[in-house]
Amino acid sequence: MLGRKKNINTPNEHWNTIFSTKVDPELGWYENDVSQTLKFIDLIPMAESNTVFLPGAGTSELVDQLLNRGHQLILNDISDEALNKLKTRIGKNSKLTWLHHDISKELPEGITQADIWIDRAVLHFLRKEADILKYFVNLKSAIKSGGYVLLAEFSTKAPRKCAGLKLHRYSIGEMTRRMGYEFELVKYEDYTYINPSGVSIPYIYALYKKHH
Repeated sequence: MLGRKKNINTPNEHWNTIFSTKVDPELGWYENDVSQTLKFIDLIPMAESNTVFLPGAGTSELVDQLLNRGHQLILNDISDEALNKLKTRIGKNSKLTWLHHDISKELPEGITQADIWIDRAVLHFLRKEADILKYFVNLKSAIKSGGYVLLAEFSTKAPRKCAGLKLHRYSIGEMTRRMGYEFELVKYEDYTYINPSGVSIPYIYALYKKHH
């Protein structure tokens, strides 16, 4: 007797389905106010002149704010649907580099090193140890000496799932251990994000500086 064939979507298909069937305010991680992220970016000297790598750009309003501040941006996402929606909203801009890539896989050659890496709600979706390790290899290779990394992920007090997927939630201890000796913790704080449904989500925000 033949068993049922499982319907297994690739990560790209999973996220494309979400971005193609929902408008931004329906997304569980949507923020129309990105001041919490910008507060940490304001701790970085001369941040406005820096190149920023967003490993999960999605359709975030943060992109617009960073452009307004004069940043060069490398916009990466596993979902080409998300990137296409973002392109439609923003239009052509010489300050943008578009990258459709799974951040848990080796980065393509020729990617410009960035001064700042901003990850809001990407890392915690990676659950396999090999994928987490590759993420941090990519992060460390993508950031210049003296550059900064901001990680904003579900804390250990947060729900175990988001967008239909199980998560790897983070403490500041694990986050700092995975960043390694190359990085110094500048500041961290617990932050409660209220999602569009009114649910409180405990996040942890942590800013690191890469040693020269």
